[in-house]
Amino acid sequence: MSDTYDIIDKYGNYLYAVKKYSKNTIDNYVSTINMFFAYTNKNYNQVSKDDVLAYIKHIKNNQSDKTISHKISVLRNFYKYLLITKKVSVNPMTYIELPKQQKSLPRVLSKEEVEQILDIDLKTRYDYRNKAILELLYATGFRISELINIKLEDIDFQMATIKTMGKGNKERIVPIGDYANYYVKIYIEKYRPQFLKNKTSNYLFISDRSNKLSRQNVFIFLKKIALEKNIKTNFSPHTLRHSFATHLLENGADLRIIGEMLGHSSIKTTQIYTNLSDNFRKENYQNYHPHGK
Repeated sequence: MSDTYDIIDKYGNYLYAVKKYSKNTIDNYVSTINMFFAYTNKNYNQVSKDDVLAYIKHIKNNQSDKTISHKISVLRNFYKYLLITKKVSVNPMTYIELPKQQKSLPRVLSKEEVEQILDIDLKTRYDYRNKAILELLYATGFRISELINIKLEDIDFQMATIKTMGKGNKERIVPIGDYANYYVKIYIEKYRPQFLKNKTSNYLFISDRSNKLSRQNVFIFLKKIALEKNIKTNFSPHTLRHSFATHLLENGADLRIIGEMLGHSSIKTTQIYTNLSDNFRKENYQNYHPHGK
């Protein structure tokens, strides 16, 4: 099995150097591949189609179709790499089908729920940092990975814009709006130095250990706030991203502009928010029109 783990390490380096994948994506791919080989207990050049099918059956009971599809895709890409580098001559992933998935619309918050989320008490340095994060997430539609990697030099307060590096290392500049601009500035000037504790860092959001804030830190406090506010919508950090896009569309923003701000490579990805917007209109009609129901 040592040969297999060596190959997986080389594949990770390939994803970084050639494909330009982010560290989080590479870690996810490598972990997924390692779990597969831990189950099969075979070398990469000994795996058969039956081994793959047995693994899928093994994980089917406790993992969603979406997760299973992702793992199959990761293994497909890994074996494509092995074929290209001539490490194998037979691809066990050939004819392995992805499970059929029901397309579901992402969850979004109403404008009132967003106001609830944003309305937090401002007493401590943590409150001001979290307020800046909340305003920035809703103002930009950033992914959590984009948020935690913001550096001070990425922000232009005068132009009220912020630069980020999205998927595929694609740079984009997004407006941040007056509220986010105001609270980020307060955080930087008054409260960020308290997290640094005489240390230095270029990252905007800092943890209590004076390091870059982690994804887990953001997930935890966002979930906590949603619970405290009694938000009924099934909430995740990505919910603010979906809400950002849906509310822009509701207020008449152009779909292509929304896609550019979100960092989508295709307009088809952004079109899902058209369906969300239609659903919102229907719900508002049913809830507020006298004969809506």
